[in-house]
Formats: sequence, C-alpha cells, structure tokens
Amino acid sequence: MFGYVTIYEPELKVKDLKKYKAYYCGLCRALKEDYGFMGQMTLTYDMTFAVILLTSLYESTAEAERHRCKVHPVKKQLMLKNEITSYAAAMNVLLAYYHMEDDWQDERKVSSFLAKSLVRGKAEKIIRQYPRQSSAIRSALEELAQCEREESTDIDRTAGCFGKLMEELFVYREDAWERNLRKMGFYMGKFIYLMDAYEDLPGDLEKGRYNPLRRLSAREDYEERIKQILCMMIAESTAEFERLPCLMDVDILRNILYDGVWNRYNKIQMKKSEDQNNGEKPI
Repeated sequence: MFGYVTIYEPELKVKDLKKYKAYYCGLCRALKEDYGFMGQMTLTYDMTFAVILLTSLYESTAEAERHRCKVHPVKKQLMLKNEITSYAAAMNVLLAYYHMEDDWQDERKVSSFLAKSLVRGKAEKIIRQYPRQSSAIRSALEELAQCEREESTDIDRTAGCFGKLMEELFVYREDAWERNLRKMGFYMGKFIYLMDAYEDLPGDLEKGRYNPLRRLSAREDYEERIKQILCMMIAESTAEFERLPCLMDVDILRNILYDGVWNRYNKIQMKKSEDQNNGEKPI
C-alpha cells in the first residue's frame, strides 16, 4: 500500500535529487543499523517524505555520512541522518510488523509468521517507546480489517482508517503544529489508500477479491469521479502543508506533493491508453 509519495524526477533540480536520494539512503542505513536486514526490507518512499517534512519543519540538522551498500557496492553513497530518521525507521518497522501480524491472523501466511517472528523483539521495543503511535496503528488496522470482512464499499470509512494511521505517524511531537500535521497526514493517508485501491481494482475484480471501489467502479463516470476524489484528498493535505513554516528542502516537498504523488496514476492512465489503442482494429 506504500510507495505512492515520491518525487517527480524530471522536474527536480539536480542538487535536490541528490539530497532526496541522500535522505532515502539515510533511512535505509538507519533501518539496517537499528533493525537488521528485515528492517531494511521495510524501506518506503512514503516515510522518506516524512523524514524530509519533519526535518524541515523542526529545522533538525542532518549529519552527512558516506557508506557502501549491497545496491551500491563500489562507490560510497551520501546519506543524511538525524533523530527524525531514527523515528521514521521505527515507524517503518512497526507498520510492517502489524501488517505481517494481520496477514498471519487473517490468512495464516507462513511467510508473514516467520518474518514477524524475526522482528518481534525489536517491534515490541518500539511499541514500548512509542505507545501512542503503536495504539493508533493497531486500532486503525483492526478497523480496516473489519471493513474488509464486511466488504464495505463506504470509501470514506475505509480510507479514513488508513488516514487515522498516517495522521498519528506525522505527529512527531505533540506541539503547536500537531493539528496541521494530523490533517495533512489524515488526507494523505486517504489518498494513499484510495490510489492503492484504484491501482488494484482490475485484478481484484478479476479474482473476486475485496476492493472498496467495487460499487463506485460500476458508475459510468467512475474515472472522472475517482480522479475528483483523489484530487480532493491531496489538495486537503497540501493545504495543511502550506500552513507549516517549512523553508528547508521546500522545493523537494512541493515536487512530491504537487507532482510526485501522481506518478503511479499517470502510469495507470498511460497503460489504459496503450491497451485501448492495441485493442483497436485497423481501418
């Protein structure tokens, strides 16, 4: 469900692209150092955005390091890390842990049980360190699971579950910016959930799997309506971002919010157009 909140590279300056990759690599490094290989496997673009956002908001200094890794074994890569990177790494692992737990409880996936067992100790430590976020994530995922069991097509309810989850992750500190961060995270979470459902819909319909957009997709104006809903969600999130006093790396953040979040949507539209063209009979 993650991976939608990323950059739109063609519109990003070279220096900003370099810095974005350094934040991403810094998060990857923190996951490896704190949680091992399994932690590293939970790396997401979405939490990289959270690192950059919170670093900018709180003007936190990021220390620059250079390391080799399996992906880049020859040349050392620039990595930016700070205390917010450690927070994001913890949230990454916690999300993955609860997701694996749900997979085991709902579908008895052995792979999820084994993976969960490998990170249980460190996940339990994160739960003790961040009880507010842990409780919110567990509650939101349980509510979402209930929606799936009921096969709910109430998209405001189902997407709202993931919105509640994301709003809690965005609240790094309970301070003057909490309200804005909550609203920003809530609507971004709804956007992510609905974009994921939109991308999965064809396969879900084909295989008879649950998808909250099933009823909406029967409407003739489905494509227009889902685009409107997605636009509304990201517009609400972006409006809250613009109320925050973020100055550092603001070009990267705006690139993601105004362009990057639409990368997958645009790819879906291109594929649909290609499929339609390939299906046309020659005159």
